[in-house]
Amino acid sequence: MTVYKVTKRIDFCYGHRLLNYQGECGRLHGHNGILEIDVESQSLDALGMVVDFNLISERVKSWVLENLDHKMLLCEDDPVVKALREMGEPLYVVKDNPTAENIARLVYLAARERGLLASEVRLWETPSGCASFRGTD
Repeated sequence: MTVYKVTKRIDFCYGHRLLNYQGECGRLHGHNGILEIDVESQSLDALGMVVDFNLISERVKSWVLENLDHKMLLCEDDPVVKALREMGEPLYVVKDNPTAENIARLVYLAARERGLLASEVRLWETPSGCASFRGTD
């Protein structure tokens, strides 16, 4: 089976902390994250593309920049959420711990909700550490 794949890179900055983590990541800290969004297809469109890179930017990059870039990503159970909201700090609150794995899943689902059939999303949290989420369909 032939499969074509394109990958779009999205750079963004974010802060987070992991609840109940015994180590540095249990404290508020930040990352210069790199997302890689993969889209796969067994065939190409009339222009010879899997998908236009601009479409990935329109649907996913714009969402990431609006919702995650330069924001604190925190679990809804994190006690600091209330204080940061009262201070007017920009937050994105999630149900689960904002691990790299969960952020990759969040972006994957956001892409799918916006009509982009992403096959996998990778989040490089550091230059040497990456987590990914791949759909099962």
